[in-house]
Amino acid sequence: MKKSFKYIIGILALSLSISSCSDMLDKEPISNFSGQGFYKSASDAQAGVNGIYNSLQSLFRTNFAYWGEGRADNVTTRHSGDPFALQQNSLTPIINSARWENFYTLISRANYAIKYIPTVFESDDSALSNQLLGQARGLRGLAYFYLVRIWGDVPLILEPYESVDQELFVNRNTQAEVLKQAQEDLLFAAENCADSYNGDRNRVFLTKGAANAFLTQLAMWQKQYQDAVSYAEKVMDESQYSLVSINDWNSIFNKGASSESIFEIGYNEVQTNSLRVLYALGSDADYVPSNKFIASIEEGDLRKSLIYDVKEVQPRKVWKFFGVGFNDESADPSSNNIVLTRLADIMLLKAEAHAQLNQNEEALTLLNSIRKRAGLSTVDLEAAKNLYTDLPSAILHERSIELCFEGHRWFDLVRTDKAISTMKPINGLTDIRNLVWPLHENALLRNPKLQQNEFYK
Repeated sequence: MKKSFKYIIGILALSLSISSCSDMLDKEPISNFSGQGFYKSASDAQAGVNGIYNSLQSLFRTNFAYWGEGRADNVTTRHSGDPFALQQNSLTPIINSARWENFYTLISRANYAIKYIPTVFESDDSALSNQLLGQARGLRGLAYFYLVRIWGDVPLILEPYESVDQELFVNRNTQAEVLKQAQEDLLFAAENCADSYNGDRNRVFLTKGAANAFLTQLAMWQKQYQDAVSYAEKVMDESQYSLVSINDWNSIFNKGASSESIFEIGYNEVQTNSLRVLYALGSDADYVPSNKFIASIEEGDLRKSLIYDVKEVQPRKVWKFFGVGFNDESADPSSNNIVLTRLADIMLLKAEAHAQLNQNEEALTLLNSIRKRAGLSTVDLEAAKNLYTDLPSAILHERSIELCFEGHRWFDLVRTDKAISTMKPINGLTDIRNLVWPLHENALLRNPKLQQNEFYK
């Protein structure tokens, strides 16, 4: 998988030369890049899109865990900085995870691509043009989806910055406005991206299946359950996706490009991430499994020994991403891919949507398919209620174990309205306004139109 991804890395080096325009909320007086001057051929268009993927690598290399796990109940830490601030719910406008510059760098690159790709294709190449546009719009939509979940109202920028006549300082748009655009972008991607690409690129380039997977997540965030079912069905109808066996569960993460993976951010020895620092540096990792998480795993769950060393009373590391017995204390960056969504994620979201629609039989079928792989007994509605109060809670618990440390837990707690009840006993979270991050002080200093999120004023 790493060999095939070097194809992408090589083109990304070229892409960087056309994508140096920084955060759209940190604009230079005159743009240092002319999109019209660069986009001359189909290869230029592909390079421009690959530049967006490069931004994705930088964006998620560390923060996928801070945003998706750091404020939730499955991890604990003894590290200072962001890990401690997030776990203690002591967020401030100077923590690194409150910075959104990398999101707007990605959006800037996407906006250039979206504007100029159509100018380099003749009418008979419209399919390739739309495919590249689908990737650019899909990645932009994904970025805006994350922005809303982290900060709430955010600026919605849909044009590249190319002139001093354009407005330097922008206001924040409402969450509804931004999510509407994110949905439109992802719908365009679901219509125009390729069904598949060659080899491992199926998992690191945006496909129709990946776009529909993110549309499933977006619909669940907005509690649009019937839409979520429809998008999830499109994903599950794709023959290229299937659950791996429990014996291959770790390979989803330590090898990448498995049949279960839908979309992952590709890394290699050149473009690396912080998975080791986050989870695998023995007693010095940012995060280890919390006692609450350990106690929540049902007896007989085969995943338990694949997630951490069960012989340790307090596990020193998470080896889910590197394999059972992983014992490398090196602080070197990781070349493992980061899996943003996989089939188990979509199956459990679909199960949850069915449960919310009182379609319990469909929900239980999906829930039990994940439980059976983990070596657990199947449950009926009564058993689910006895174990976890109700069926949606049983599914949420299954997501907590199956998708642990992958960047879903905090967002799951927020969208199911369980963040406060879950985290109040742990870190005193009580205020719904506290669910979003503060705006970083740099953003506020550079744009006088921005106002700090209410809780942090």
